[in-house]
Amino acid sequence: MLNPFPDLLTYSMLGPFILRLVVGFIFLDLGMLKLREEKGRWLASFEALGLRPADLLLPLYALLQIGGGLLFLLGLWTQVAALAFVIFTGAELYIEWGAREILKRDLVFYLLIFAVSLSLLLTGAGAYALDIPL
Repeated sequence: MLNPFPDLLTYSMLGPFILRLVVGFIFLDLGMLKLREEKGRWLASFEALGLRPADLLLPLYALLQIGGGLLFLLGLWTQVAALAFVIFTGAELYIEWGAREILKRDLVFYLLIFAVSLSLLLTGAGAYALDIPL
């Protein structure tokens, strides 16, 4: 079947760029929430899952998400950050599945972030990135 808008394929590098920015802002927000408003719920969920010391692991996890979000926004080491986010999101899917009563997000949110991160792992950073494909 013919592509109905073949001229739009000229802008195909903007797709990963848009996804990268959106997921970067989401992970920045998730990391900040873990340090502030949702800290108590995340500590309780880490404790419920047996992840100890939760008061040390939670800030570390939040800082990794903030740092990865910044890497996404800059387009620096995008595929490495995307791989980390695939792992993080898989872990958050597990945490959400095990502690549904503690956290208020749902599995669909984490599944969507997982899919976007996996897509960026496979496609790269897109336009306006500091990464240079070899």
